[in-house]
Amino acid sequence: MALNNTYDARPLFQETAVGAGAQLLLLSFLGAAIGMGPAGWLTGLAFALATWAVLNRALRRTRPRSFGPANRVTLGRAILVGGVTALVADSFQSSPPVSLFVGLTAVALILDGVDGKVARRTGTSTPLGARFDMEVDAFLILVLSVYVSMALGPWVLLIGLMRYGFVAAARVMPWLNGSLPHSMARKTVAAVQGVVLLAAASGWLPYEATFALVAVALGSLLWSFGRDIAWLLRTREERTGSRAVLVIPSTTNAAADSMVAPAVSETASEVGVDVAAVSTPVPVRLEAELAVR
Repeated sequence: MALNNTYDARPLFQETAVGAGAQLLLLSFLGAAIGMGPAGWLTGLAFALATWAVLNRALRRTRPRSFGPANRVTLGRAILVGGVTALVADSFQSSPPVSLFVGLTAVALILDGVDGKVARRTGTSTPLGARFDMEVDAFLILVLSVYVSMALGPWVLLIGLMRYGFVAAARVMPWLNGSLPHSMARKTVAAVQGVVLLAAASGWLPYEATFALVAVALGSLLWSFGRDIAWLLRTREERTGSRAVLVIPSTTNAAADSMVAPAVSETASEVGVDVAAVSTPVPVRLEAELAVR
């Protein structure tokens, strides 16, 4: 009897459709509460459409069996980030209410520590969920850095653009895509960026204190990225290749030597080994570079 292997993605797309609808409701609330202008509306709608499209594409490619509770939390965070994005776009015309802006951002940052715990406790951790969470975090930091840069200067944008610059560089230098070891320092530095930018955006601190705080956050981020890049560079050779040496036992027969070398070369070519050197008389030493990718 044939097995039924059909895959039904409709429940997953219903989840993302609900998320898009919730995003529209949040934008409607913001529009009614603060009289959001066209820039805020257009930016918020563009964010909602992009999130819906990219997430649906990712779901089609990975084909998960269910959306999962952790992804629902992350989708909720994405909706809040969409609201923050709309407020930042609208702020170029008029500043948003501080309490509303801080409230949305604070909830989005707090929920950042929830989706991971939910995924681990429910056993629903997936690469898609981790990537979704990472992208939401990165975009929120970018949006906050744009907002704070209007008060402190364009140098603050480095905080939001750092991760995207790293991804762009990895396309040119693939070794940057290597896996990094676990680091609490890296996680702490990443978490601090959002908190510091939120504090700076609130305007509750004096200008000098805000400037110093954001500068320290940027410095810690540069240190964290620099350390990781140095580690990837240092371990690049270990991850991309290893040297192998094949030693052929010696013989005392010159005729045998003349038969061994071609045979070794032929065998090496069959397994994809580049012959670096074959010396006679014996012993015959074959040095080859084995590419391990």
